[in-house]
Amino acid sequence: MNALGIQLGLSSLWAFLVALFAVPSIIYIAHLKNMLDTPNVRTVHESLTPRLGGVAVFAGFMSALTIFAPLNNGVQQLLAGCIVLFFVGLKDDLVSISVAKKFVGQLLATGVVMIMADVRITSFQGILGIQELPIGISYAFTFFAIVGITNAINLIDGLDGLAGSIVLIIVSTFGYYFYRYGGPDFQNYVFVSVCVVGGILGFLRYNFHKATIFMGDTGSLVCGFIVSILTIQFIEMGLKVGQPFASSAPSVAVGILFVPLFDTLRVFIVRMMAGRSPFSPDKNHVHHRILAMGFQQIGTVILLGLLNIVVILFVINFAYLGNTILIAMLVAFSLLLSVFLGVYHSRAERQRVAS
Repeated sequence: MNALGIQLGLSSLWAFLVALFAVPSIIYIAHLKNMLDTPNVRTVHESLTPRLGGVAVFAGFMSALTIFAPLNNGVQQLLAGCIVLFFVGLKDDLVSISVAKKFVGQLLATGVVMIMADVRITSFQGILGIQELPIGISYAFTFFAIVGITNAINLIDGLDGLAGSIVLIIVSTFGYYFYRYGGPDFQNYVFVSVCVVGGILGFLRYNFHKATIFMGDTGSLVCGFIVSILTIQFIEMGLKVGQPFASSAPSVAVGILFVPLFDTLRVFIVRMMAGRSPFSPDKNHVHHRILAMGFQQIGTVILLGLLNIVVILFVINFAYLGNTILIAMLVAFSLLLSVFLGVYHSRAERQRVAS
């Protein structure tokens, strides 16, 4: 095993152990100070549960990355953005803040990474016939992408172990390609990936059904932000390194993020078609629909994890088809899946409605 492999293993182990040992203390303090999430109409859980699991993930990730990783190529600015979103999420988990204040936090974090480190999407790589983007459009599109992906991860955090499992799958996939093909410009993003993986694994030990702690906004905003930056760097790696998917990198990235992107776009469209705000909460997320079919929480999490893995394997194996065909196939699959989720009701659900 080479020196890089040993460093990566140590950083992941460090993040894992910090998160693993931090969670019981956080649960204890949350119960002591009554910082608990009360079940309501939209939630699936039935008992008072702390929402501060993201603190443990952040502690593991942050300490491992600053000890083991080279902080160049935008990783330092990524950390700064994570700190901003950590405090935004923490305040929301403790006292609840408005959407506008959350957005300002995301604006600051995104600005730090885009402007200070010049992390942005510079080209559409042939999608809709567009190649290099003018600088203004590049900044605007990158901002939209970061905020969109961050909130997509935030929105999928609705079942025990779901957001953690999906982030684990996505980040592990990106990490593998940064390790194999990153070179001097992108290889330190492997450290970002393995530190997230370690922190999430330590947290998931307490988060699977029945969870004794939730990730909360502290975790989902930070994880979503990290995933968005890894996505952008993965797309740029295709452009600059030419590996492993060359100009198909954007559509492969969309496939890797399939479950959170599909869920977010679907609920936004359904809400707007019903004449409501896309941000108005409801129980129409993909995990709610699968639960309504009669699946248990663990089954739903496994099903969505497998769905994401299948789509990832599909886009990786068919990357040679190019962006336009791949994205068209993903859109067609999304439409079929939406129709199925909208139409299908389990026998138990039908009996309940009938009674």
